[in-house]
Amino acid sequence: MPLMKLQFRPGINQETTRYMNEGGWFDCDKVRFRYGVAEKIGGWTRYSANTFEGVCRKMHNWIALDASNYLALGTHLKLYVEEGTNYFDITPDRKTSTLSAGSLSAASGSAVITVTDNAHGAITNDYVVITNATTFAGVPAADLNKEHIITRVDGNTFTITVSTTATSTATGGGTPTLTYQINTGLATITGGTGWGASTWDGETPDDVTSSLNGGINDSVTTITLTSAASFPASGQVRIGTELINYAGKSGNDLTTCTRGVESTTAAAHSTGASVAATTVMTAWGEAATISVTSGTEARIWSFDNFGEDLIANVRDGNVYYWEKSNGLSQRAVPLSTISGASGTPTIARQVIVSDRDRHVIAFACDPTTAVGTQDPLLIRFSDQENAAVWTPSATNTAGDLIIGSGSKFVTAIETKREILVYTDASLHTLKFIGAPFTFGISQISTGISIIGPNAAVAVNDGVFWMGENQFYVYDGRTTQIPCSVRSKIFDDLNLDQRELVTAALNSQYNEVWWFYPSINSTENDKYVVYNYEEKVWYFGTLGRTAWVDAETRSYPVAAAPDGNLYNHENGNDDGSNNPATAISSFIESSPMSLEAGDKYMLTNKVLPDVTFAGSTSANPELTFEMRAYNNPGETFGEALTSDVIRSATSPVEQYTDELYMRLRGRSFSLRLSSSELGTQWRVGVPRVELRPDGKR
Repeated sequence: MPLMKLQFRPGINQETTRYMNEGGWFDCDKVRFRYGVAEKIGGWTRYSANTFEGVCRKMHNWIALDASNYLALGTHLKLYVEEGTNYFDITPDRKTSTLSAGSLSAASGSAVITVTDNAHGAITNDYVVITNATTFAGVPAADLNKEHIITRVDGNTFTITVSTTATSTATGGGTPTLTYQINTGLATITGGTGWGASTWDGETPDDVTSSLNGGINDSVTTITLTSAASFPASGQVRIGTELINYAGKSGNDLTTCTRGVESTTAAAHSTGASVAATTVMTAWGEAATISVTSGTEARIWSFDNFGEDLIANVRDGNVYYWEKSNGLSQRAVPLSTISGASGTPTIARQVIVSDRDRHVIAFACDPTTAVGTQDPLLIRFSDQENAAVWTPSATNTAGDLIIGSGSKFVTAIETKREILVYTDASLHTLKFIGAPFTFGISQISTGISIIGPNAAVAVNDGVFWMGENQFYVYDGRTTQIPCSVRSKIFDDLNLDQRELVTAALNSQYNEVWWFYPSINSTENDKYVVYNYEEKVWYFGTLGRTAWVDAETRSYPVAAAPDGNLYNHENGNDDGSNNPATAISSFIESSPMSLEAGDKYMLTNKVLPDVTFAGSTSANPELTFEMRAYNNPGETFGEALTSDVIRSATSPVEQYTDELYMRLRGRSFSLRLSSSELGTQWRVGVPRVELRPDGKR
């Protein structure tokens, strides 16, 4: 009987039907293409026995002058610097209060402590460090004097939970000092649309709260809060029994307020009164939609190193500075507080250090003439070699620029030659041009999109990114990348969580990965890969939220939603479990037929062509499955599987040389899969024994 080579085109194609893609691969998971053939991806191991708090959306790796290898991690709860597999909490502090006697209260039989601190400005899930508290109500000082998570917040009080149950109902604790860390953010984007997405006949619970920074009467239309960082850009708040709509937000001010809405009564309110963001519930029977606004965005950080030191920015928040010489026990501080600071931005969407000329650049920040008021298209830059000085003068190079199109800045990516600046409608190039203007900006593309702030990655002098419905590359000009899995990806993307999309470079394999949330997920759980050397696409399932390439470390490092970092391309197995578990991988071809496909075929055996090089198992195996089809619209009728098992590695790699698989059908597909520990495989050109077997 004749033998037929099973030589498939590299890459996955789901832009056609299975039958139209004859001679190609159609589906896969945890498989890549290298030199034109399919192989299982590498495994991953836990980077550290330690974990971090929150979901990490951004990382930055740099080397200090003493060769210390640092990794900055920004989560929705904390800011860390990792060094030597240890996570050092450098989350900036927001304020410090010394309380009067009797500000702590406990109830007998409860571990919940109520803290009274007028206008504290905290929100639920914030962190506070208590020091100098004394034992009271049977709760020892050691239980009080540590870091706590804040719960049940109103304008002047909040609760914490300690590990010891109070033995009496009392107030006390001495005169403790409270150090509040910056307000926490959200792990994912909140909101949604459709039946069940809204709430009915009333208002939602008060998840975002603050307090009045100064009393108000019953008619003012600008309301100042102690912190408005977590409030939407527009919306509704509740103070006491009054509901108030506001149309804008500037710093900590809610602006253009409409008082006493929803049949409530406008009233005067005292300083420290609780202010809670609310969503009006729709009356029963009415249509309802909840849309995502800027105040419900996931917490995303941006980082860059200024020499040995770290510049950090909470998206749409303050800019912070961590000085390496102060040590890993010291927290980052607002940039405006460092020595010699002048005119520093206090709110921005992103920061970058221009490597060629050593300017710190802030995007969508506040101008020096309106501190705290964010301009969505303003770019400002510091004096050269001086991160502290931002006030322009005749003796420095500080300055600013306005982006000429679009309505808001989205993200910026630095390459070796320039910085690409994305708005919601255009792409620009920002370049250092020297005196007297320092930087120049020019528009290079319009009508393009980028799906989120972390959806682009620089590769050499180019940039790859994921748009709203296309993939793009910039290499001196902007081009759409032909994508053979485009419909598969974008039809399965949860657009409500689009800002979570994370681009990742795996330069060892010439790959750009995008991790994204699938249609029914609120967290990244799938990926798509473009091999930019071989120009092929493939995809799979894996949850990662941030990634740095293996530039100064042995392996690429990725963050996962479970609070761990993982070394990728390390081993063959899934190291998120202890002990490690096998990675399930597979690839499946489109159906293949003889001539016009009108004849039935009979197959008797398959001659495998595979290598298990890199496996750590003594007897790795790969399952070959042939599936028979009679008509395009049918599921496969028969399927037979057989395992290829390696039996020797020297002098020649030996494995199962023949698989007897007797099947009959008009067409056949080949599926390769593995789910064994320590297995690495790479397929070559198997052959199958086929012969015509009539037309019925």
